[in-house]
Amino acid sequence: MFLCALIVSCSGDMSDISRFERQNPPDQELKQAHIRRSDHGRMQMELNAPLIRKYLEPAARTLYPEGVEIRFFNDRHEPTTFIRADKAISYDDRNIMKASDSVVVIDYASGDTVYLDDIIWRDNEDIIFSNHPVRAVNGNRVTYGDGFVSDEQMSNLRITHQRGVIEFNDE
Repeated sequence: MFLCALIVSCSGDMSDISRFERQNPPDQELKQAHIRRSDHGRMQMELNAPLIRKYLEPAARTLYPEGVEIRFFNDRHEPTTFIRADKAISYDDRNIMKASDSVVVIDYASGDTVYLDDIIWRDNEDIIFSNHPVRAVNGNRVTYGDGFVSDEQMSNLRITHQRGVIEFNDE
């Protein structure tokens, strides 16, 4: 007779993702991922992640528990935007990705670097947004706001409920 015992310990400060992963092992796992998406031979996006976990049920989703970096490119293969986050989850059946914890968005064309807690990327609607506090830095200018919205290429970034712009002198 084979007897198996499972002992699980939980503390109140553990995240829902960690708890879910312990109870449901991933269907697929990829370490040191380097993924490129192209259209007709033109690279559109490059994704790097130390760990990717894919779950097929109960709902298709992909977790990036150790962070993710994404670069978007224009038709000339020049980087246009960079996004980095400490954690992310992609709901595959809904084409939605949520990145959280120390999110940084860099718009190479404008020179803006945006710092925020989380962003939501709706791939099928060509929109990236956040409804949480934002700090945008461009050279010696810092702008604060309550969120932001942009197209997928980050070429039309707007800070919502902008609260002020602070200019710093190098002197």
